[in-house]
Amino acid sequence: MLSFIDRKKDDWQRLEDLLGLLGGSSLRSLSRMEVREFGELYRRAAADLAIARAETRDPKVVNYLNSLVIRAHGKIYRADGEGKSVIARYFSQDLPRAVQDNWVHIFISFLAFFLPAVAAYVLVMNSSEFISVLGLEGIQASVERGDRWWLSLNQANQIGSSAILTNNIMVSFNAFAWGVFFGIGSLYILVFNGLFLGGVFATAFKFDPAFGSELTEFVVAHGVIELSCIFLAGGAGMMIGYALINPGDLTRGQALKKKGIEATRIIVGCALILILAGVIEGFISPSSLPPAVNYSVGISTGAIMFFYLFFVGRRSPEPDPDSVTPAA
Repeated sequence: MLSFIDRKKDDWQRLEDLLGLLGGSSLRSLSRMEVREFGELYRRAAADLAIARAETRDPKVVNYLNSLVIRAHGKIYRADGEGKSVIARYFSQDLPRAVQDNWVHIFISFLAFFLPAVAAYVLVMNSSEFISVLGLEGIQASVERGDRWWLSLNQANQIGSSAILTNNIMVSFNAFAWGVFFGIGSLYILVFNGLFLGGVFATAFKFDPAFGSELTEFVVAHGVIELSCIFLAGGAGMMIGYALINPGDLTRGQALKKKGIEATRIIVGCALILILAGVIEGFISPSSLPPAVNYSVGISTGAIMFFYLFFVGRRSPEPDPDSVTPAA
């Protein structure tokens, strides 16, 4: 039996590696050569399972191979049933699962933005010197003049919405793309933007509380989902950086490919969600609607987004391979 395992274990391990590389995705994420290799390894594993049942009768080996074959068969069967359901599966499974599987990176991204924002707010409120340190002299001048720059969006909502959308996508893309520098680039973008936003609000409330309140009323409608997308994009960037630092049991190339697929799913989702944020910021945020409407829009869109990303498409707990009963 040992010689049988010794001869076959490399094939089994390679099939395990390909399954790990796939994660929750389909065979489409593999190269053409890898798909062919996957099919060949699956057929060998199925033959090995038949031999193990007939000759070795070792329950551990049989259960392991049975689980391996079932998992591989599921990937192949799933690939055969694909087609028009790709988009539906992306929204119902791929995107929310990519977020759920990498929530730690996204939470770190949130902290990298939120903590500097709070620090900047406290520092500016306690000392005006930090306004120049953060380069916010222009914001201070606007507050003191009462220049409510966001009101100009009411004059050309379509143009304003387009410009806002472009800017938001660029910020999110930078937070993602700079992650290739071992995640440090994403942290820099997040910290920088957190310091700036916290400083802007502190400057507004410090010199004109009414100005600060109006600015908050403008931002809240779109800000919840807009900032959430920046956190998601930053987390996706750190996923890439961490895969380079710690590939785990995979090679760096395999780890980068696996996390790159998941990160791309997240960043595409961010771009789509930011379209909604841009529309809200161009049409609802600067409107003359009551402040309660802006707050309601911000809270409701944020709650829906959070529920969708963290509760839709959740996986059922996977069974222990040793507990899988061999097929009859």
